[in-house]
Amino acid sequence: MGFADNLPTVIAGRAVAPPTQSGSLVARGLEAIKSSVTTLSVEAENSFHKGVDAYKRRHFAEAAEWYRRAADQGHALAPFNLALLYDKGQGVPQNDAAAVSWYRKGADRGDTRSQNNLATKYANGRGVPQDYAAAATWYRKAAEQGDALAQCTLAEIYDKGRGVPQDHAEALKWRRLAADQGYAVAQLNLGVRYFVGQDLPQDHTEGIKWVRRAADQGHAAAEFFLGTTYKYGRGVPQDHAEAIKWFRRAAERGDPIAQCSLAVMYESGRGVQQDDAEASRWYRRAAEQSYSKAQWTLGIRYENGLGVPQDYVQAHAWFNRAARSASDSEDRDRAVKCLEGIAARMTPAQIAEAQRLARN
Repeated sequence: MGFADNLPTVIAGRAVAPPTQSGSLVARGLEAIKSSVTTLSVEAENSFHKGVDAYKRRHFAEAAEWYRRAADQGHALAPFNLALLYDKGQGVPQNDAAAVSWYRKGADRGDTRSQNNLATKYANGRGVPQDYAAAATWYRKAAEQGDALAQCTLAEIYDKGRGVPQDHAEALKWRRLAADQGYAVAQLNLGVRYFVGQDLPQDHTEGIKWVRRAADQGHAAAEFFLGTTYKYGRGVPQDHAEAIKWFRRAAERGDPIAQCSLAVMYESGRGVQQDDAEASRWYRRAAEQSYSKAQWTLGIRYENGLGVPQDYVQAHAWFNRAARSASDSEDRDRAVKCLEGIAARMTPAQIAEAQRLARN
């Protein structure tokens, strides 16, 4: 009998001596332990599914109790679900530290979702002291198990050198692994890097290939990027109709920049019949998402009656909202100047109504 044959077997946290030729009693003991482990896993699974059912019924406190029971019984996924309840304050008081504690239990059991969320807690300093190195460690644990989200995030971490030495080659390795798995964010990022020649030799064909893969999955930013390439003929033949197609896809998913780009195409009549009313409709959809450039443009259109009835009250309201939404000082100053200009042509009652609209 070799050395390895004398090592104890670990089952359910207990060291058990290997059976010998005269060890029928030990053998029966092993079977009993295996049976108890199986029973425990069945109970844990039942508790977990009762928690899922309670959550679907929006009985969050009951769900928390079942998840806690399943977690205590060793269920690998239950700690993650319980941590989410603490994160959201559903059925239990909102508590970042408690969420971290349960994420850690799930992470230690190998659950990649728990590892990702624990890493995010460390990165943001929520429930634990901020620690970028710890965040990188947990993202890596999930990434090494093939989790595409963790791989993509780890790539960003290496690009920025946050918690790890900056290493663009290492970032590229993880980004490509995520992209090869079909993760749209990684595909878009990889495609853009090929397109502009960042950390890779510039290759428009390869860049378009990866961006298109993300766009084909419905990633709005990738769809917008493709629309821009066709609009200007960068890496592909210029094709306004194709640009319209991709802008529209992204716009219909709610991307405000794509909505504005589509509005511009209708405004100018490129790739589509010129239509001021349709242009204003898309500007409005972007403006209603607090996109300041769209708000300012919509104000201009109300001021001049372009695709909408001329209406100084509406124009004032949209200039007001643009001034408040703008993150860029130049955009804010432009909106304020338009606001002051149109106010000079309005009555006090009109201004009061416009201010009420802007507030609402």
